[in-house]
Amino acid sequence: MSLGDEHGGGRTSDGFGGSGQTRTRLPRAGEGDGYGGPRRPVRPSRSLIGVVGVVVLLIAAIAFANQGSGDGGDTADGAKPPGTNPTSATGTRPVEGKSGDIPTGYAQDEQGAQSAAANYAVALVSADILKPERRGSILRQIFVAEQVAELEGKLDRAYSPEFLGTIGLDAKGNAADGMTYVSRTAPVGTKVTEFSPTSATVEVWCTGVFGTAGIGSTNPVTNDWFTMTLKLNWSADDWKVESFAQKDGPAPVNADRTASNADEIAKAVEEFGGFTYAR
Repeated sequence: MSLGDEHGGGRTSDGFGGSGQTRTRLPRAGEGDGYGGPRRPVRPSRSLIGVVGVVVLLIAAIAFANQGSGDGGDTADGAKPPGTNPTSATGTRPVEGKSGDIPTGYAQDEQGAQSAAANYAVALVSADILKPERRGSILRQIFVAEQVAELEGKLDRAYSPEFLGTIGLDAKGNAADGMTYVSRTAPVGTKVTEFSPTSATVEVWCTGVFGTAGIGSTNPVTNDWFTMTLKLNWSADDWKVESFAQKDGPAPVNADRTASNADEIAKAVEEFGGFTYAR
């Protein structure tokens, strides 16, 4: 899910910084509830033989990976072992502080830009972005100052009380009694496509869970996969967002697992905290 599509659904250019989009499912003409129904991924069947085959392959792969000299040195033919995978975490401290709930104080390098983009992607599709009293603060924390007023106006119009009502929220962005609104994003990886000391373009591959958990919910919690592209500027001694855009996928095939009930989802959201993401 993303800003502008169920907050997932239709995406239109908002003209902000080029192709910035909000991931909000806006009401469409001809749709009774203005939501269009949750997107339900295809769940192919999987035979017991297939599961056993996958397990055997995984065991064989682990055994192969553990082969070698046993001392962590060079391989048997004298070649050096492969280096760190480019998508693995470096362990470098990503930030020095926080502004509200959002990490700030990133390094002025590619790693810092990727860490900033990952954390900003999480904030842009959080449940708080739907709340008028929180939205302005979030935008001021992560966007360059000259873009805040324009974007805040656009999001105020997109997340109108009428729209919030279509997804079961009141004018303040809160769910009804007995309901829990879920909007939780997890970055899977980042990629820098352009970089200079003062600007960067970073793609963030994300997954997440979105919807309203509760008995009788017409907006059930589902998962989504999307890639958010953020253009960043170095401003006020930190990376800030100039504009952002989004596209669907890449999305894997869904596993054959029984969906949890609404109470389990709501409890998980309350008990499991989020992370500060780092490159």
